[in-house]
Amino acid sequence: MSRRGRADISDVVVVGGGIVGAAAALGMAKQGMSVQLVEPRRPEPWDAERAPDLRVYAISPASQALLERLDVWSPIQSRRAQAYRHMEVWDAVAGRPVRLSAHESGRDVLGHIVESRLLLDVLWSALQASSVRLRVGISAEGIDTDNAARQTRLLLSDGTTLSTQLVVSAEGANSPLRRAQGIGTQGRDYAQQGVVCFVQTELAHAETAWQRFLSTGPLAFLPFGDGQCSIVWTLPAPEATRVCAMPAEAFETALERAFDARLGRLRLCSERVGFALRMQVAEQMVDGPLVLMGDAAHAVHPLAGQGVNLGLADVAEWLECVRHALSQQLAVPSPRGLARYARRRRSESWWAAHTYDAIERVYTAPQILPSLLRGQAFSLLATSARLRRWVVEHASG
Repeated sequence: MSRRGRADISDVVVVGGGIVGAAAALGMAKQGMSVQLVEPRRPEPWDAERAPDLRVYAISPASQALLERLDVWSPIQSRRAQAYRHMEVWDAVAGRPVRLSAHESGRDVLGHIVESRLLLDVLWSALQASSVRLRVGISAEGIDTDNAARQTRLLLSDGTTLSTQLVVSAEGANSPLRRAQGIGTQGRDYAQQGVVCFVQTELAHAETAWQRFLSTGPLAFLPFGDGQCSIVWTLPAPEATRVCAMPAEAFETALERAFDARLGRLRLCSERVGFALRMQVAEQMVDGPLVLMGDAAHAVHPLAGQGVNLGLADVAEWLECVRHALSQQLAVPSPRGLARYARRRRSESWWAAHTYDAIERVYTAPQILPSLLRGQAFSLLATSARLRRWVVEHASG
């Protein structure tokens, strides 16, 4: 199947070398496929002596299991991965606080908080030691398909043409290849921003991820090392701009008040950055030889912290399709495998995006009925161990 003798021909080309694209390329190479990866910019290296990366992810047990299969979890965990064993969620105006614990579902942890830059650094180190051919500093410009020859040509910005049987787009939410193929998206702009930063907390985070639902959106405190927490504060865009421009002391006071001072006094220890929030799901996950993964396929509200986990679930599902095809001595990609991937990942991503969207609508609605429903939901979750176990199992993947 592999044609390693010619540099411009491969079984698959992955476009986009972020976390999802790098994991997909590495996973397929480990299954014996010839893989090329196209990425405009080489990721910035992680350095333990530098300030932590502001963008962090809550890696679920399912995502951890995939990273273990790719032989990259151990170096991630040994450098800087903060386990969290509990999650505390409460509504600012209604209902009882809800505490979810790993031990309720027989788990050791609910997940790990890991910097984006660290994940990328370890994945790229593994790629450089693998058979994946890295094409850095160029981008993909279009796809030309020869159905009769069952070959696809990927046109690159440096004038190179790559011949392949499959193209994976992991280019992010604004995927040029998705647009070039005419694949539409469904979604909406939240007119919100997620303000991210690090703060030092007076009280220990106790390996707990905290989330308070406010009328403006959720406020999350994610446990990190050295007595710090990573903050994701969802606000209307004009308010987010104002909050990012506040003097540090005024910001600390506003954040303590918004968080109900659950972790005592706070001290800002990083810059503040706001990023725009949008929900969208691609209308197709597969179009001919093009397969969408990660944010190219779906982008969800960060209130559940599931964005990167959904993308890694795409990778896990696709690698299972590849494994099954190879075990049956079928071609990769096989029509059946493509159909299975498209069906399962479209269903999962649509459900996730619209569920989180519905939660966001309920929590930002000013009417009395949504407030009453929130209170009842929190009371039910607080008193039902079975429901809490279900939530933990779903969040764990």
